[in-house]
Amino acid sequence: MPIDTEHPAPAPDTVVSVDPRSGRATRTSLHTTTDDEVTAISRRAASAFPRFERAGRAGRARFLRAIAARLELHRDEIVSTAQRETGLPTARLTSEHARTCYQMRLFADVLDEGGYLEAAIDHAADTPMGPGPDLRRLLVPIGPVAVFGASNFPLAFSVPGGDTASALAAGCPVIVKAHGSHPLTSALCHQAMAEAAAETDIPADVVALVFGQDAGAALVADAHITAVGFTGSLSGAQALLRIIGDREQPIPFYGELSSINPLVVTPAAAAARGAEIARGFVTSITASGGQLCTKPGIVFVPDGPDGDVTVDSLRSALAASDHQVLLNERIHRSYLADSTALASLPAVDSVLTGTAAGPDGFSVTPMVLTLRAGDLSEASTTECFGPIAVVARYGDEAELRTGLERLPASLTGTVHAEAEESGLLAGLSELLRPKAGRLIFNGFPTGVRVSWAQTHGGPWPATNTVHTSVGTTSIRRFLRPVTWQDAPQPVLPEELRDGEHRIPLRLNGTLILP
Repeated sequence: MPIDTEHPAPAPDTVVSVDPRSGRATRTSLHTTTDDEVTAISRRAASAFPRFERAGRAGRARFLRAIAARLELHRDEIVSTAQRETGLPTARLTSEHARTCYQMRLFADVLDEGGYLEAAIDHAADTPMGPGPDLRRLLVPIGPVAVFGASNFPLAFSVPGGDTASALAAGCPVIVKAHGSHPLTSALCHQAMAEAAAETDIPADVVALVFGQDAGAALVADAHITAVGFTGSLSGAQALLRIIGDREQPIPFYGELSSINPLVVTPAAAAARGAEIARGFVTSITASGGQLCTKPGIVFVPDGPDGDVTVDSLRSALAASDHQVLLNERIHRSYLADSTALASLPAVDSVLTGTAAGPDGFSVTPMVLTLRAGDLSEASTTECFGPIAVVARYGDEAELRTGLERLPASLTGTVHAEAEESGLLAGLSELLRPKAGRLIFNGFPTGVRVSWAQTHGGPWPATNTVHTSVGTTSIRRFLRPVTWQDAPQPVLPEELRDGEHRIPLRLNGTLILP
């Protein structure tokens, strides 16, 4: 990795910032976090936890809204810095910034509404089992959480991202391990959050930031950490899971990992709009350099003239696509190795390419490989991060089913079909549901709405959890249930005390709305 020749070589613990368009690295004023510093930061977060919980739903909601306002105040600097560190387009980063602010405010709304607490009261009463005590149940925060920033989302899945927003809303302090692809962006976002904490009288140690791979490992091992939120590679997740396995006290690990995201084009859909689907598919696999966790990595296209038109349109759209800049040297190196290995598989019939990559930085050539659905193997159905995908041709429904059954589970499963194919559509939906967390019809999986009904998750290896990492119910990851039995009123949380209830509550089995 080249170092800026206008400055002396950085010290070993200096954090460098790399522009992936040129591959040039410049040193920053940041330094990698030592194990002793991680211990101190974690201890301070644990000390701040009780006060943060006492801020209550209203205090945390003010904090989240203040974070959004501070991020907006610093938007131009954050977006321009992220653009230099990731090579992602300014328009994409501006949209991601807006999403990041929106999800902070959405979780503030979740706190205002209060239903996430799953509050329940069963008054003392005679039951079929005999006299029953007074029981009152509520979800409470679990404690300091470690969050790992993602390479491909420097805002929405990093320092101020969804894991951080949901954990803070739950009442948990957050320590973020900044991703090496965008350290200056991470520092700017952390500064904005620190300003919001000071403005709303939230302890400064509720949000902290560490740098370096070793610091991330030390953070996961620290006894003060009660959960980990991670978006990244399967190998990275497995390394962290081994650390958790060695802890004296195990903790939950919420990982969003590897996903192939199959897309099926039915015969009628190919006949009706094959060219349109092909263009949308190419846009989806090249957006953000193909570095989205929901990128469709494999598309099933029927045999016959309509399928041929679909593939020809895909070839034309791909040929017109520009070369893509990847986020960092490791991803660039992996893409070159993985795409070469995929193209060399004996089952591959043809290789379609876009504009060739330039000589500078971490740019690559988009690529699509074609083969038979019946020839799919583990090697051709493993996620390859970047602008590459597989076209699997199928002759009939049996071959399509065979190909789908060979796929690992994913975050998404997509079907393009026409109204007259209701039977086929029902069968494909039934086949895909066990393999995906989100089923998409006549659309494309890239683009994840942050909302109450969203699921961004799926069976292994997409994730290792039954929870979503996007949307309001992601808060559930950082809460645990507690029941108070025959408790005096003063020791109860405000939401469980007698009187007017201002949040949704299940009272003696009946749901009561405020």
